[in-house]
Amino acid sequence: MRSTDYYLPAATLTIAFIAKLPSLRYGWRDPLVRSVCFLVFTAAACFFFAAPPTITSVNRITGVPNVSGPLVYMIMGSFSAACLVLIVNWRGGPEDRVRRASRRWLALYTLAIAAIPVLFALGDAPVERLRDLDTYYATTPYIREMIVVYLVAHLLSATVTTWMCLRWARAVAGWLRAGLLVLIAGFGLNLVFALTKLSAVVARWTGRDWDHLSTTVAPPIVAVGGFVVTWGFLLPLVGPRLGAFIGGWAAYLRLGRLWRLLKDTRGAADTAFHSAVPWWSDADMRLTVRETGIHDALLRLHPRLDDTVRRRTLAGLAARGSAAPAPGTDAADAVAVAAMIRYAVTGPAPDREDAERTRVDGPADGAGADALAEFLGPGRRRLLLLSKALGSAAVTAATTAPRPRNRATDTHATAVAPEPPAHPESRSAS
Repeated sequence: MRSTDYYLPAATLTIAFIAKLPSLRYGWRDPLVRSVCFLVFTAAACFFFAAPPTITSVNRITGVPNVSGPLVYMIMGSFSAACLVLIVNWRGGPEDRVRRASRRWLALYTLAIAAIPVLFALGDAPVERLRDLDTYYATTPYIREMIVVYLVAHLLSATVTTWMCLRWARAVAGWLRAGLLVLIAGFGLNLVFALTKLSAVVARWTGRDWDHLSTTVAPPIVAVGGFVVTWGFLLPLVGPRLGAFIGGWAAYLRLGRLWRLLKDTRGAADTAFHSAVPWWSDADMRLTVRETGIHDALLRLHPRLDDTVRRRTLAGLAARGSAAPAPGTDAADAVAVAAMIRYAVTGPAPDREDAERTRVDGPADGAGADALAEFLGPGRRRLLLLSKALGSAAVTAATTAPRPRNRATDTHATAVAPEPPAHPESRSAS
């Protein structure tokens, strides 16, 4: 592996750790927060101190050949302990049971981590080995035991956490399940790494040379595994925020067609309010402003909403059969209401008599406004359907047809019309 294969993940994880520092500051008493931050920190440290240039520098600075070996093993042991403690706290349960389980794992791994430098000090490793320390000293007293301790600790952590995540993933869903599946993949890679390393060490004990498993195969496996495990823990934390961010912008853009259609019906106050939104505003703010502007514009459009257009569009959808949304579905209702709105905005203006009557008496029967209110209901889902339906061919066809007369208007006009004379011929005679 190249040096960049170590330093790039280390830099990425360091950035993630820095991003988590505020939560660590305000949630220090939360064991889950502490475990997440410690895991990200140890993962970044593993990549940094396992890089060959860092190994060389640490050995040279300390003046002790191969001292980087136990240092990296101790960091890996800390990472393994952090994985176990985080899984225990993350899954939850009775507080006393969670605390006891965490303390047991911490005590066990504290002993393993403490044994590593002691065994290294008792052993003799004078020849510096940057890449094959495990196999080169596999038969050296005390160094051999040190290698076995760190590999068994890593193997135990990978096995237990994989088993725990498999059981837990069956009972959850959403981002948590996605994170657990990523963790299973990462812990599986860690398991393969430990088995590969142990195979190379045991081969040395039996006089075989499988060093390539330790020097060539294992390093990229553990590098990918550590990176995957870290992001598996972060995914359930980052995923909901990322989903909300993407969903907010998606909804904002999907409402664009309806927003542009209604732009000429918005008042000056609405336009000024929308223009005052800063360019750095997040998606939630922009979406709220856009929804508010759309609802206000639809409210001003109520007097021109003609329910005849909606009903005619529904009839046209039924006549088109399978090529159109099925009648009675939200999609069909959205197309019909969209046609009514578009016709009210772009259709021919009402004559002067109808306009004056609407100004004085309000809409003739209010059926169009009632249909719009009934369709929209609470929430945002149907407003998004309405914006999407504006691109339908049925909406275009309905808005290019001649403007229908409103039945209620005709009735009203008939009611106020003067009665014809009883004897029309008498008028002619006069």
